[in-house]
Amino acid sequence: MTGWTADRIPDQHGRIAVVTGANSGLGLVTATELARHGAHVVLAVRNTAAGEEAARRIGGDVEVRELDLASLASVRAFAAKLAADHPVIDLLVNNAGTVLLGPRRTSADGFELQLGTNMLGHFVLTGLLLGNLAAAREARVVSLSSITHKNAHLDFDDLMFARDYRAAAAYGRSKLATTIFGVELDRRLRAAGAPIVSALAHPGLTRTNLTPRAWEHRGRFGRLMAWAGLLATQPVEQGALPQLRAATDPAVRGGQFFGPSGLWETRGRVTEARLSRDAADPAIGKRLWAVAEELTGISYL
Repeated sequence: MTGWTADRIPDQHGRIAVVTGANSGLGLVTATELARHGAHVVLAVRNTAAGEEAARRIGGDVEVRELDLASLASVRAFAAKLAADHPVIDLLVNNAGTVLLGPRRTSADGFELQLGTNMLGHFVLTGLLLGNLAAAREARVVSLSSITHKNAHLDFDDLMFARDYRAAAAYGRSKLATTIFGVELDRRLRAAGAPIVSALAHPGLTRTNLTPRAWEHRGRFGRLMAWAGLLATQPVEQGALPQLRAATDPAVRGGQFFGPSGLWETRGRVTEARLSRDAADPAIGKRLWAVAEELTGISYL
């Protein structure tokens, strides 16, 4: 049994889809499949030159727009122009992410860079586009999680990891925060009676350019670790299937979480994945949402 594949994506003609981080890796595959099935795809990318090259590779009905999720000013500017140009948005795939295994770095707004990029930037982007999503008939928001969220725990007394910083742990926390956001967004959309589905996905262990970048600070040892990591991963085309299913399967319900089915959710065909206890905890979701509103100045739902 081969399971769910991209060939099962329904016709996407007439739909506007926004994919963050769409110039490479999972985002590029996601944008490519959406465009192949007829969607008008907005490639929301930090590097517009790389975005234009990706657009040429994808073909179809695509456009490139600049978005730096590590800068709330960039997020606001992107959302304002996009919302004006596309009053109705059918799909937002919060795919972009950064992985750092080097020293602690901060975003333009002073947030720990992984948390600021992976979660807080998408929190703001989603809020600013919520009206456009609500105008669609069957809108959907997809948040990209990671299996690393399962062993992570948020420290609300040091959310920015200023003390005893460990990069790998900070990445896990950022992905836990992203997962909590997607689940809490679903709760709040349901409570508000909003016609938007919030779903989640994770790619297991997948071969993307984040793997070598994460180790580049370690020189020759880093190159060796990146090579070893690539051997253990599945192809990016397979890794993108959970988020493509979350984005397009007509049967998806709010709060559903998709990932690979094999070897502790690291690889294989798409199935429903398991949330960690913290990710599913409504009290943690409510608390993180309140903190995100305070940090970013954006309040919605």
